[in-house]
Amino acid sequence: MFGLFGGKDWNIIAVIFERRDLYQISGQRVKGGGAVKARDAAKGHSRAIFWAVFDQNGTYKEGGEAAGSIQVPNDVLKKLERDLRTNRTVQEILKALETKQTDKMAKPLAWNGYPPRQMHGTN
Repeated sequence: MFGLFGGKDWNIIAVIFERRDLYQISGQRVKGGGAVKARDAAKGHSRAIFWAVFDQNGTYKEGGEAAGSIQVPNDVLKKLERDLRTNRTVQEILKALETKQTDKMAKPLAWNGYPPRQMHGTN
């Protein structure tokens, strides 16, 4: 019945590259035709490295690498993809969006998968 009358009510998550050891999670709750536009904007954002769509029950619908993913090593990107659904920061943002505390939210990503710092003189 929801499909007949409602349309999309998505939570769009974008992982934004800030620097090598800091990514930001940006979340947005969007309904209807705006949901597709928001998803496509997250995919094409120049600093977004990954995007994901969740429904209002927290179920992962779709996601993938975004336009800025070339800024991140491939192994780090794969780990991010694996960890995204269960990450504490992502879960906090999804909860705020699902309970309508806010329709937009951003937080630094707390994650242990950042690439290691390179030291001078090491390869």
